[in-house]
Amino acid sequence: MNSVERFYATIERRQVDRPAAWLGIPSPQAQPGLFAEYGVNNLHDLKLAVGDDLYSVAIPYKSEYSASISSAFDWYLDGKVRITNRTLTADGCFKNCETAEDLAFFKWPEPEKYIDPEECRRLVDQAPEGKAVLGVLWSTHFQNTCASFGMETALMNMVSNPELVEAVDNKIVDFFLRANEVFYKAVCGPGGPARKEGRRLHAVLIGDDVGTQRGLLVSPALIRRFVIPGCRALADQAHSYGLKVIYHSCGSVADAIPDMIEAGADAIHPIQALAAGMDAAGLRERYGNRVSFCGGVDTQQLLVHGAPKDVKRKIQELRELFPTGLIISPSHEAILDDVPPANIRALFEEAGKIY
Repeated sequence: MNSVERFYATIERRQVDRPAAWLGIPSPQAQPGLFAEYGVNNLHDLKLAVGDDLYSVAIPYKSEYSASISSAFDWYLDGKVRITNRTLTADGCFKNCETAEDLAFFKWPEPEKYIDPEECRRLVDQAPEGKAVLGVLWSTHFQNTCASFGMETALMNMVSNPELVEAVDNKIVDFFLRANEVFYKAVCGPGGPARKEGRRLHAVLIGDDVGTQRGLLVSPALIRRFVIPGCRALADQAHSYGLKVIYHSCGSVADAIPDMIEAGADAIHPIQALAAGMDAAGLRERYGNRVSFCGGVDTQQLLVHGAPKDVKRKIQELRELFPTGLIISPSHEAILDDVPPANIRALFEEAGKIY
C-alpha cells in the first residue's frame, strides 16, 4: 500500500498492511532537534524522512494584521493579532454587546482578499505522489466566538443571550466557509472531485477545542447548539469536494463524539490519552465501529518523559487495539521541544512495521 491507499483504508476501517501514521505539526522550537535527528534541513524533508503518511498543508492566509487564519480576527481592536499571545480569557470587543445590532461596528475580514489560490496550489503540489494530503484548515468558529466576547462573558451569554452568541458564530462560520471555498476551488477545482489536473487533496482537519482534562468545557446541550451546527456546515462543504474530515478537539470529549459523528466527522483527533474517558481501549469499544481516530500517543507524559522502548510498547498496544481505524500520531498535533526526537523516531519505527 502507498500512503493514500493506507490512509483511505484506515479512515474507512478496512484492512491495512500497517497503521497510517502522522507526525503532526512540530512547533518551530521543536524543529531543529528533529532536523538533527533525521539529518534534514527543513520541514518538507522531515515529513519524508520520518515516513509520514499524511502530508499536511496549512491554508495560506495573510492580512494587514494577521499571518495565520487561526488568528484572523482582531477581537481586541489593536490592529495586530499575535498568535503567540492570544487568549480566550481576555475581554473581547463584543463584551458589552446585547443585540445583533450592537455588532455592527466590527469590520469582518474578507477571506477572499487574503488567500492566494496560486500559493494554495503550490503548497499542495509540494506533496510527493502517493502521500495523502491533509489540509489543515482549523475553522475554529466556537473558539473565536468565545474570544470575541471573552470566555466568561461568552459562557454567560450562551445561557442568558444565546441568540447573540449564534449571531456571532454564524458570521464566523460564514468566514471559514468562504475561506475554505477559496482553498478547495484552488486545489480541487469547482465542485470537486478531490483530484483535478494532477492536484491532490484527500482530507481536511477542522475543529474546536471543547474539552478540558476532566470533561467537556460546556454541557452536551450547549455543544449541540453552539458547536455542532458549524461543524456540520464545514463537514458538508468538505464532503462536497470528496474529502475526508478529521475533526479536532483537545481534551476529554468522549461524550460529544456521537454528535461529532452525526455532524460528519470521519475521524476524531487527537485521542488525548490522559484526559478522562479518552483511553484508546474505551474509545475503541464505544465508537470503533462508527468512526476512526487519529492520535493516541500521549504527549503529556509518555513522549516527554518516557524512553524509546516505552514509546514502542505503547505503539504495539495501539496496533493490537486498532488493527485498522487509527492513524497513529502524537496526542497533540503541535509537538513541543520537550519531546526528545528519539521518541518520535521510536514512534515511527514501530508504527511502520508491516503486520
